[in-house]
Amino acid sequence: MTQIQYQDCIDSCLKCMNACNVSYVSSLKEYDLAELRECIRMDRECADICAYAIQAMIRQSPFVADICRLCAEICEATARVSGRYKLTHCQECINACLKCADACRQISKAVAVLA
Repeated sequence: MTQIQYQDCIDSCLKCMNACNVSYVSSLKEYDLAELRECIRMDRECADICAYAIQAMIRQSPFVADICRLCAEICEATARVSGRYKLTHCQECINACLKCADACRQISKAVAVLA
């Protein structure tokens, strides 16, 4: 696959990474940090794996299918954790994570078929 074929997934990962970073920073400003600890940790994990998935797709890594599958799993886990909170930034993060998970699963399946 080429970068052009990966572009929708790259865009979804970028939006998810940004939403997770916003949620991460916004959560750090909340009054009860202890309650948000797991959300903060997952936001950071998700943003990092999204950035790594973007890099893997851009350089056409032979591990794109595995990286995108892992990215989808982390995005879904982050959405579940964020779903415990009614904060606006958490809700925006959930939407971006679920869209990214879907895009990454599609790429993972498409690459696996081509292999």
